[in-house]
Amino acid sequence: MESISCKSLEAMMGLLWIMVCYLSLASSSSQAKPKGMLFSYSYLNWISSIHLNIYHVHGHGSSLTPNSSSLLSDVLLHDEEHVKALSDRLANKGLGSGSAKPPKSGHLLEPNSASIPLNPGLSIGSGNYYVKLGLGSPPKYYAMILDTGSSLSWLQCQPCVVYCHAQADPLYDPSVSKTYKKLSCAAVECSRLKAATLNDPLCETDSNACLYTASYGDTSFSIGYLSQDLLTLTSSQTLPQFTYGCGQDNRGLFGRAAGIIGLARDKLSMSAQLSTRYGHAFSYCLPTANSATSGGGFLSIGSISPTSYKFTPMLTDSKNPSLYFLRLTAITVSGRPLGLAAATYRVPTLIDSGTVITRLPMSMYAALRQAFVKIMSTKYAKAPAYSILDTCFKGSLKSISAVPEIKMIFQGGADLTLRAPSILIEADKGITCLAFAGSSGTNQIAIIGNRQQQTYNIAYDVSTSRIGFAPGSCH
Repeated sequence: MESISCKSLEAMMGLLWIMVCYLSLASSSSQAKPKGMLFSYSYLNWISSIHLNIYHVHGHGSSLTPNSSSLLSDVLLHDEEHVKALSDRLANKGLGSGSAKPPKSGHLLEPNSASIPLNPGLSIGSGNYYVKLGLGSPPKYYAMILDTGSSLSWLQCQPCVVYCHAQADPLYDPSVSKTYKKLSCAAVECSRLKAATLNDPLCETDSNACLYTASYGDTSFSIGYLSQDLLTLTSSQTLPQFTYGCGQDNRGLFGRAAGIIGLARDKLSMSAQLSTRYGHAFSYCLPTANSATSGGGFLSIGSISPTSYKFTPMLTDSKNPSLYFLRLTAITVSGRPLGLAAATYRVPTLIDSGTVITRLPMSMYAALRQAFVKIMSTKYAKAPAYSILDTCFKGSLKSISAVPEIKMIFQGGADLTLRAPSILIEADKGITCLAFAGSSGTNQIAIIGNRQQQTYNIAYDVSTSRIGFAPGSCH
C-alpha cells in the first residue's frame, strides 16, 4: 500500500491532494488505464423479506427532478464511454467455461430476504436506476445508483474536501452519526480495495486512514475515506459496520444521485456484506420510465423462489471475476433464428445494470438489424440515425405498434422475450430507434443492457452460480 504524508485530508489543499494522490496511484497501479485517465477502469433482525423500491431516474415517483442533462443524447454518449471501458477491461482476456451443466432445480436459500424499492432515473442524466438507502445513526436516506458492474459502494460526504457534485438529497455528514468510523490502513477491508476497485489503496500516514479510489471508464471517479457505518435497508432491517467509501472528491456523470451501490461479485459489495444474513443472492425488477403503468421496481436481497425462474449458468472470467457473465446461444426475430452459426454466439457476454443499450458483436448485430428492418420497413418509414442508434423509424413509441418480438436465448433454455418497450427507444420527437447497437472497436463482446432487462425479474444466485429470468411487470 502506498503511504501519503499530507498531514490530514481535511487540512490539505484540494488541488495538491488531487495531484499527489493521482500521481501516487498512477505510479503504483499495474492496471491498464483508459486513454486520458490516470486510473484503470473500473448487519438486526431475521425476518421474512427486505423489499426495496427501484426507480428509473426519469420515471414515475422519482424524487430526482429533471434538468438540462437529461437529454437522451447525453445518456447515450455516457453509455458508449461505459461500454468502451468494459471492452478495454475484457480485451485479450479469456473467459472461463464456468459451469458446463445447466443448474439443477431446487431451493436456493432459506426463506429470508430483504426487499427495497428500485427507481428509474433519466431525470438526472442517467439511464440507470436507483434505490433509497439509509446511512448513519440516526439514518438519513440517499438516492444511490444500482450497479452490478461495480463492487465498492460509496456516497458523497461532508466536508467535501475537494469537490462534491450537486445531488437531490442533503449531503451525508458523518460527524453527526453515532456509528460512523474511518477504517485504518491495516484494516482487512483496506487490503481488499485493489480487487474491488482495480486501484491500490492509499494510506494517510498521520491519521492512519485508508483512502480509496473508485474510477470509471467515462472519466468519472470518487476518492475518499474507506469507512463503516450503520446501513438501513428498511425501518426494521439494518446492517451494522457496512463498509463503503465516504467520498471527498467526486466527479463525473453521476447526475444528482448521492453515489453508487455496488452489487458485483466481490467481498466489499453490498450483496456480499449482506450474504451472511440473507444468503448470497439478490434479484431485481427494473421498471420502465413510465412505471405508473408497468408497476414499481424493486431490489430484493436474499431468498429467491426457484420455481419462478428459468436459469442459466453464471460464468466467470478468471481475470474479471467480479462481473456477471452468461452464455448467449441464439437470437430470434418474430420467432425466426438469425441463421448464424453457433460459434458466432460464443463471445464474452455479460449482463450489466449500468449499461443502457444492449451491445452485440457487429456480425450478430448486423443479422439482427437486417431481420428487424425487413419486417419494420413494410409499415414504417426509415429515419436517420441518432447517436449510436443506427436503426430508426418515423413515428413515436406509442404510434409504432406492430413490432416483431425479439428473443435472446441463453444456455440451459432461459430467455429474455422482448416486446416493443424493451426493443425500441424514442430518440427524438417522432423518431423511434432499435435499442441495440453494435460493439465498437475490435473487441467483440456482448452486453445485456438495462433497457432489455426492463420488467423482467432477474435473479443472481451467486451461491450456486446461476442467473434466473422470469417475465413480470415489477408488481
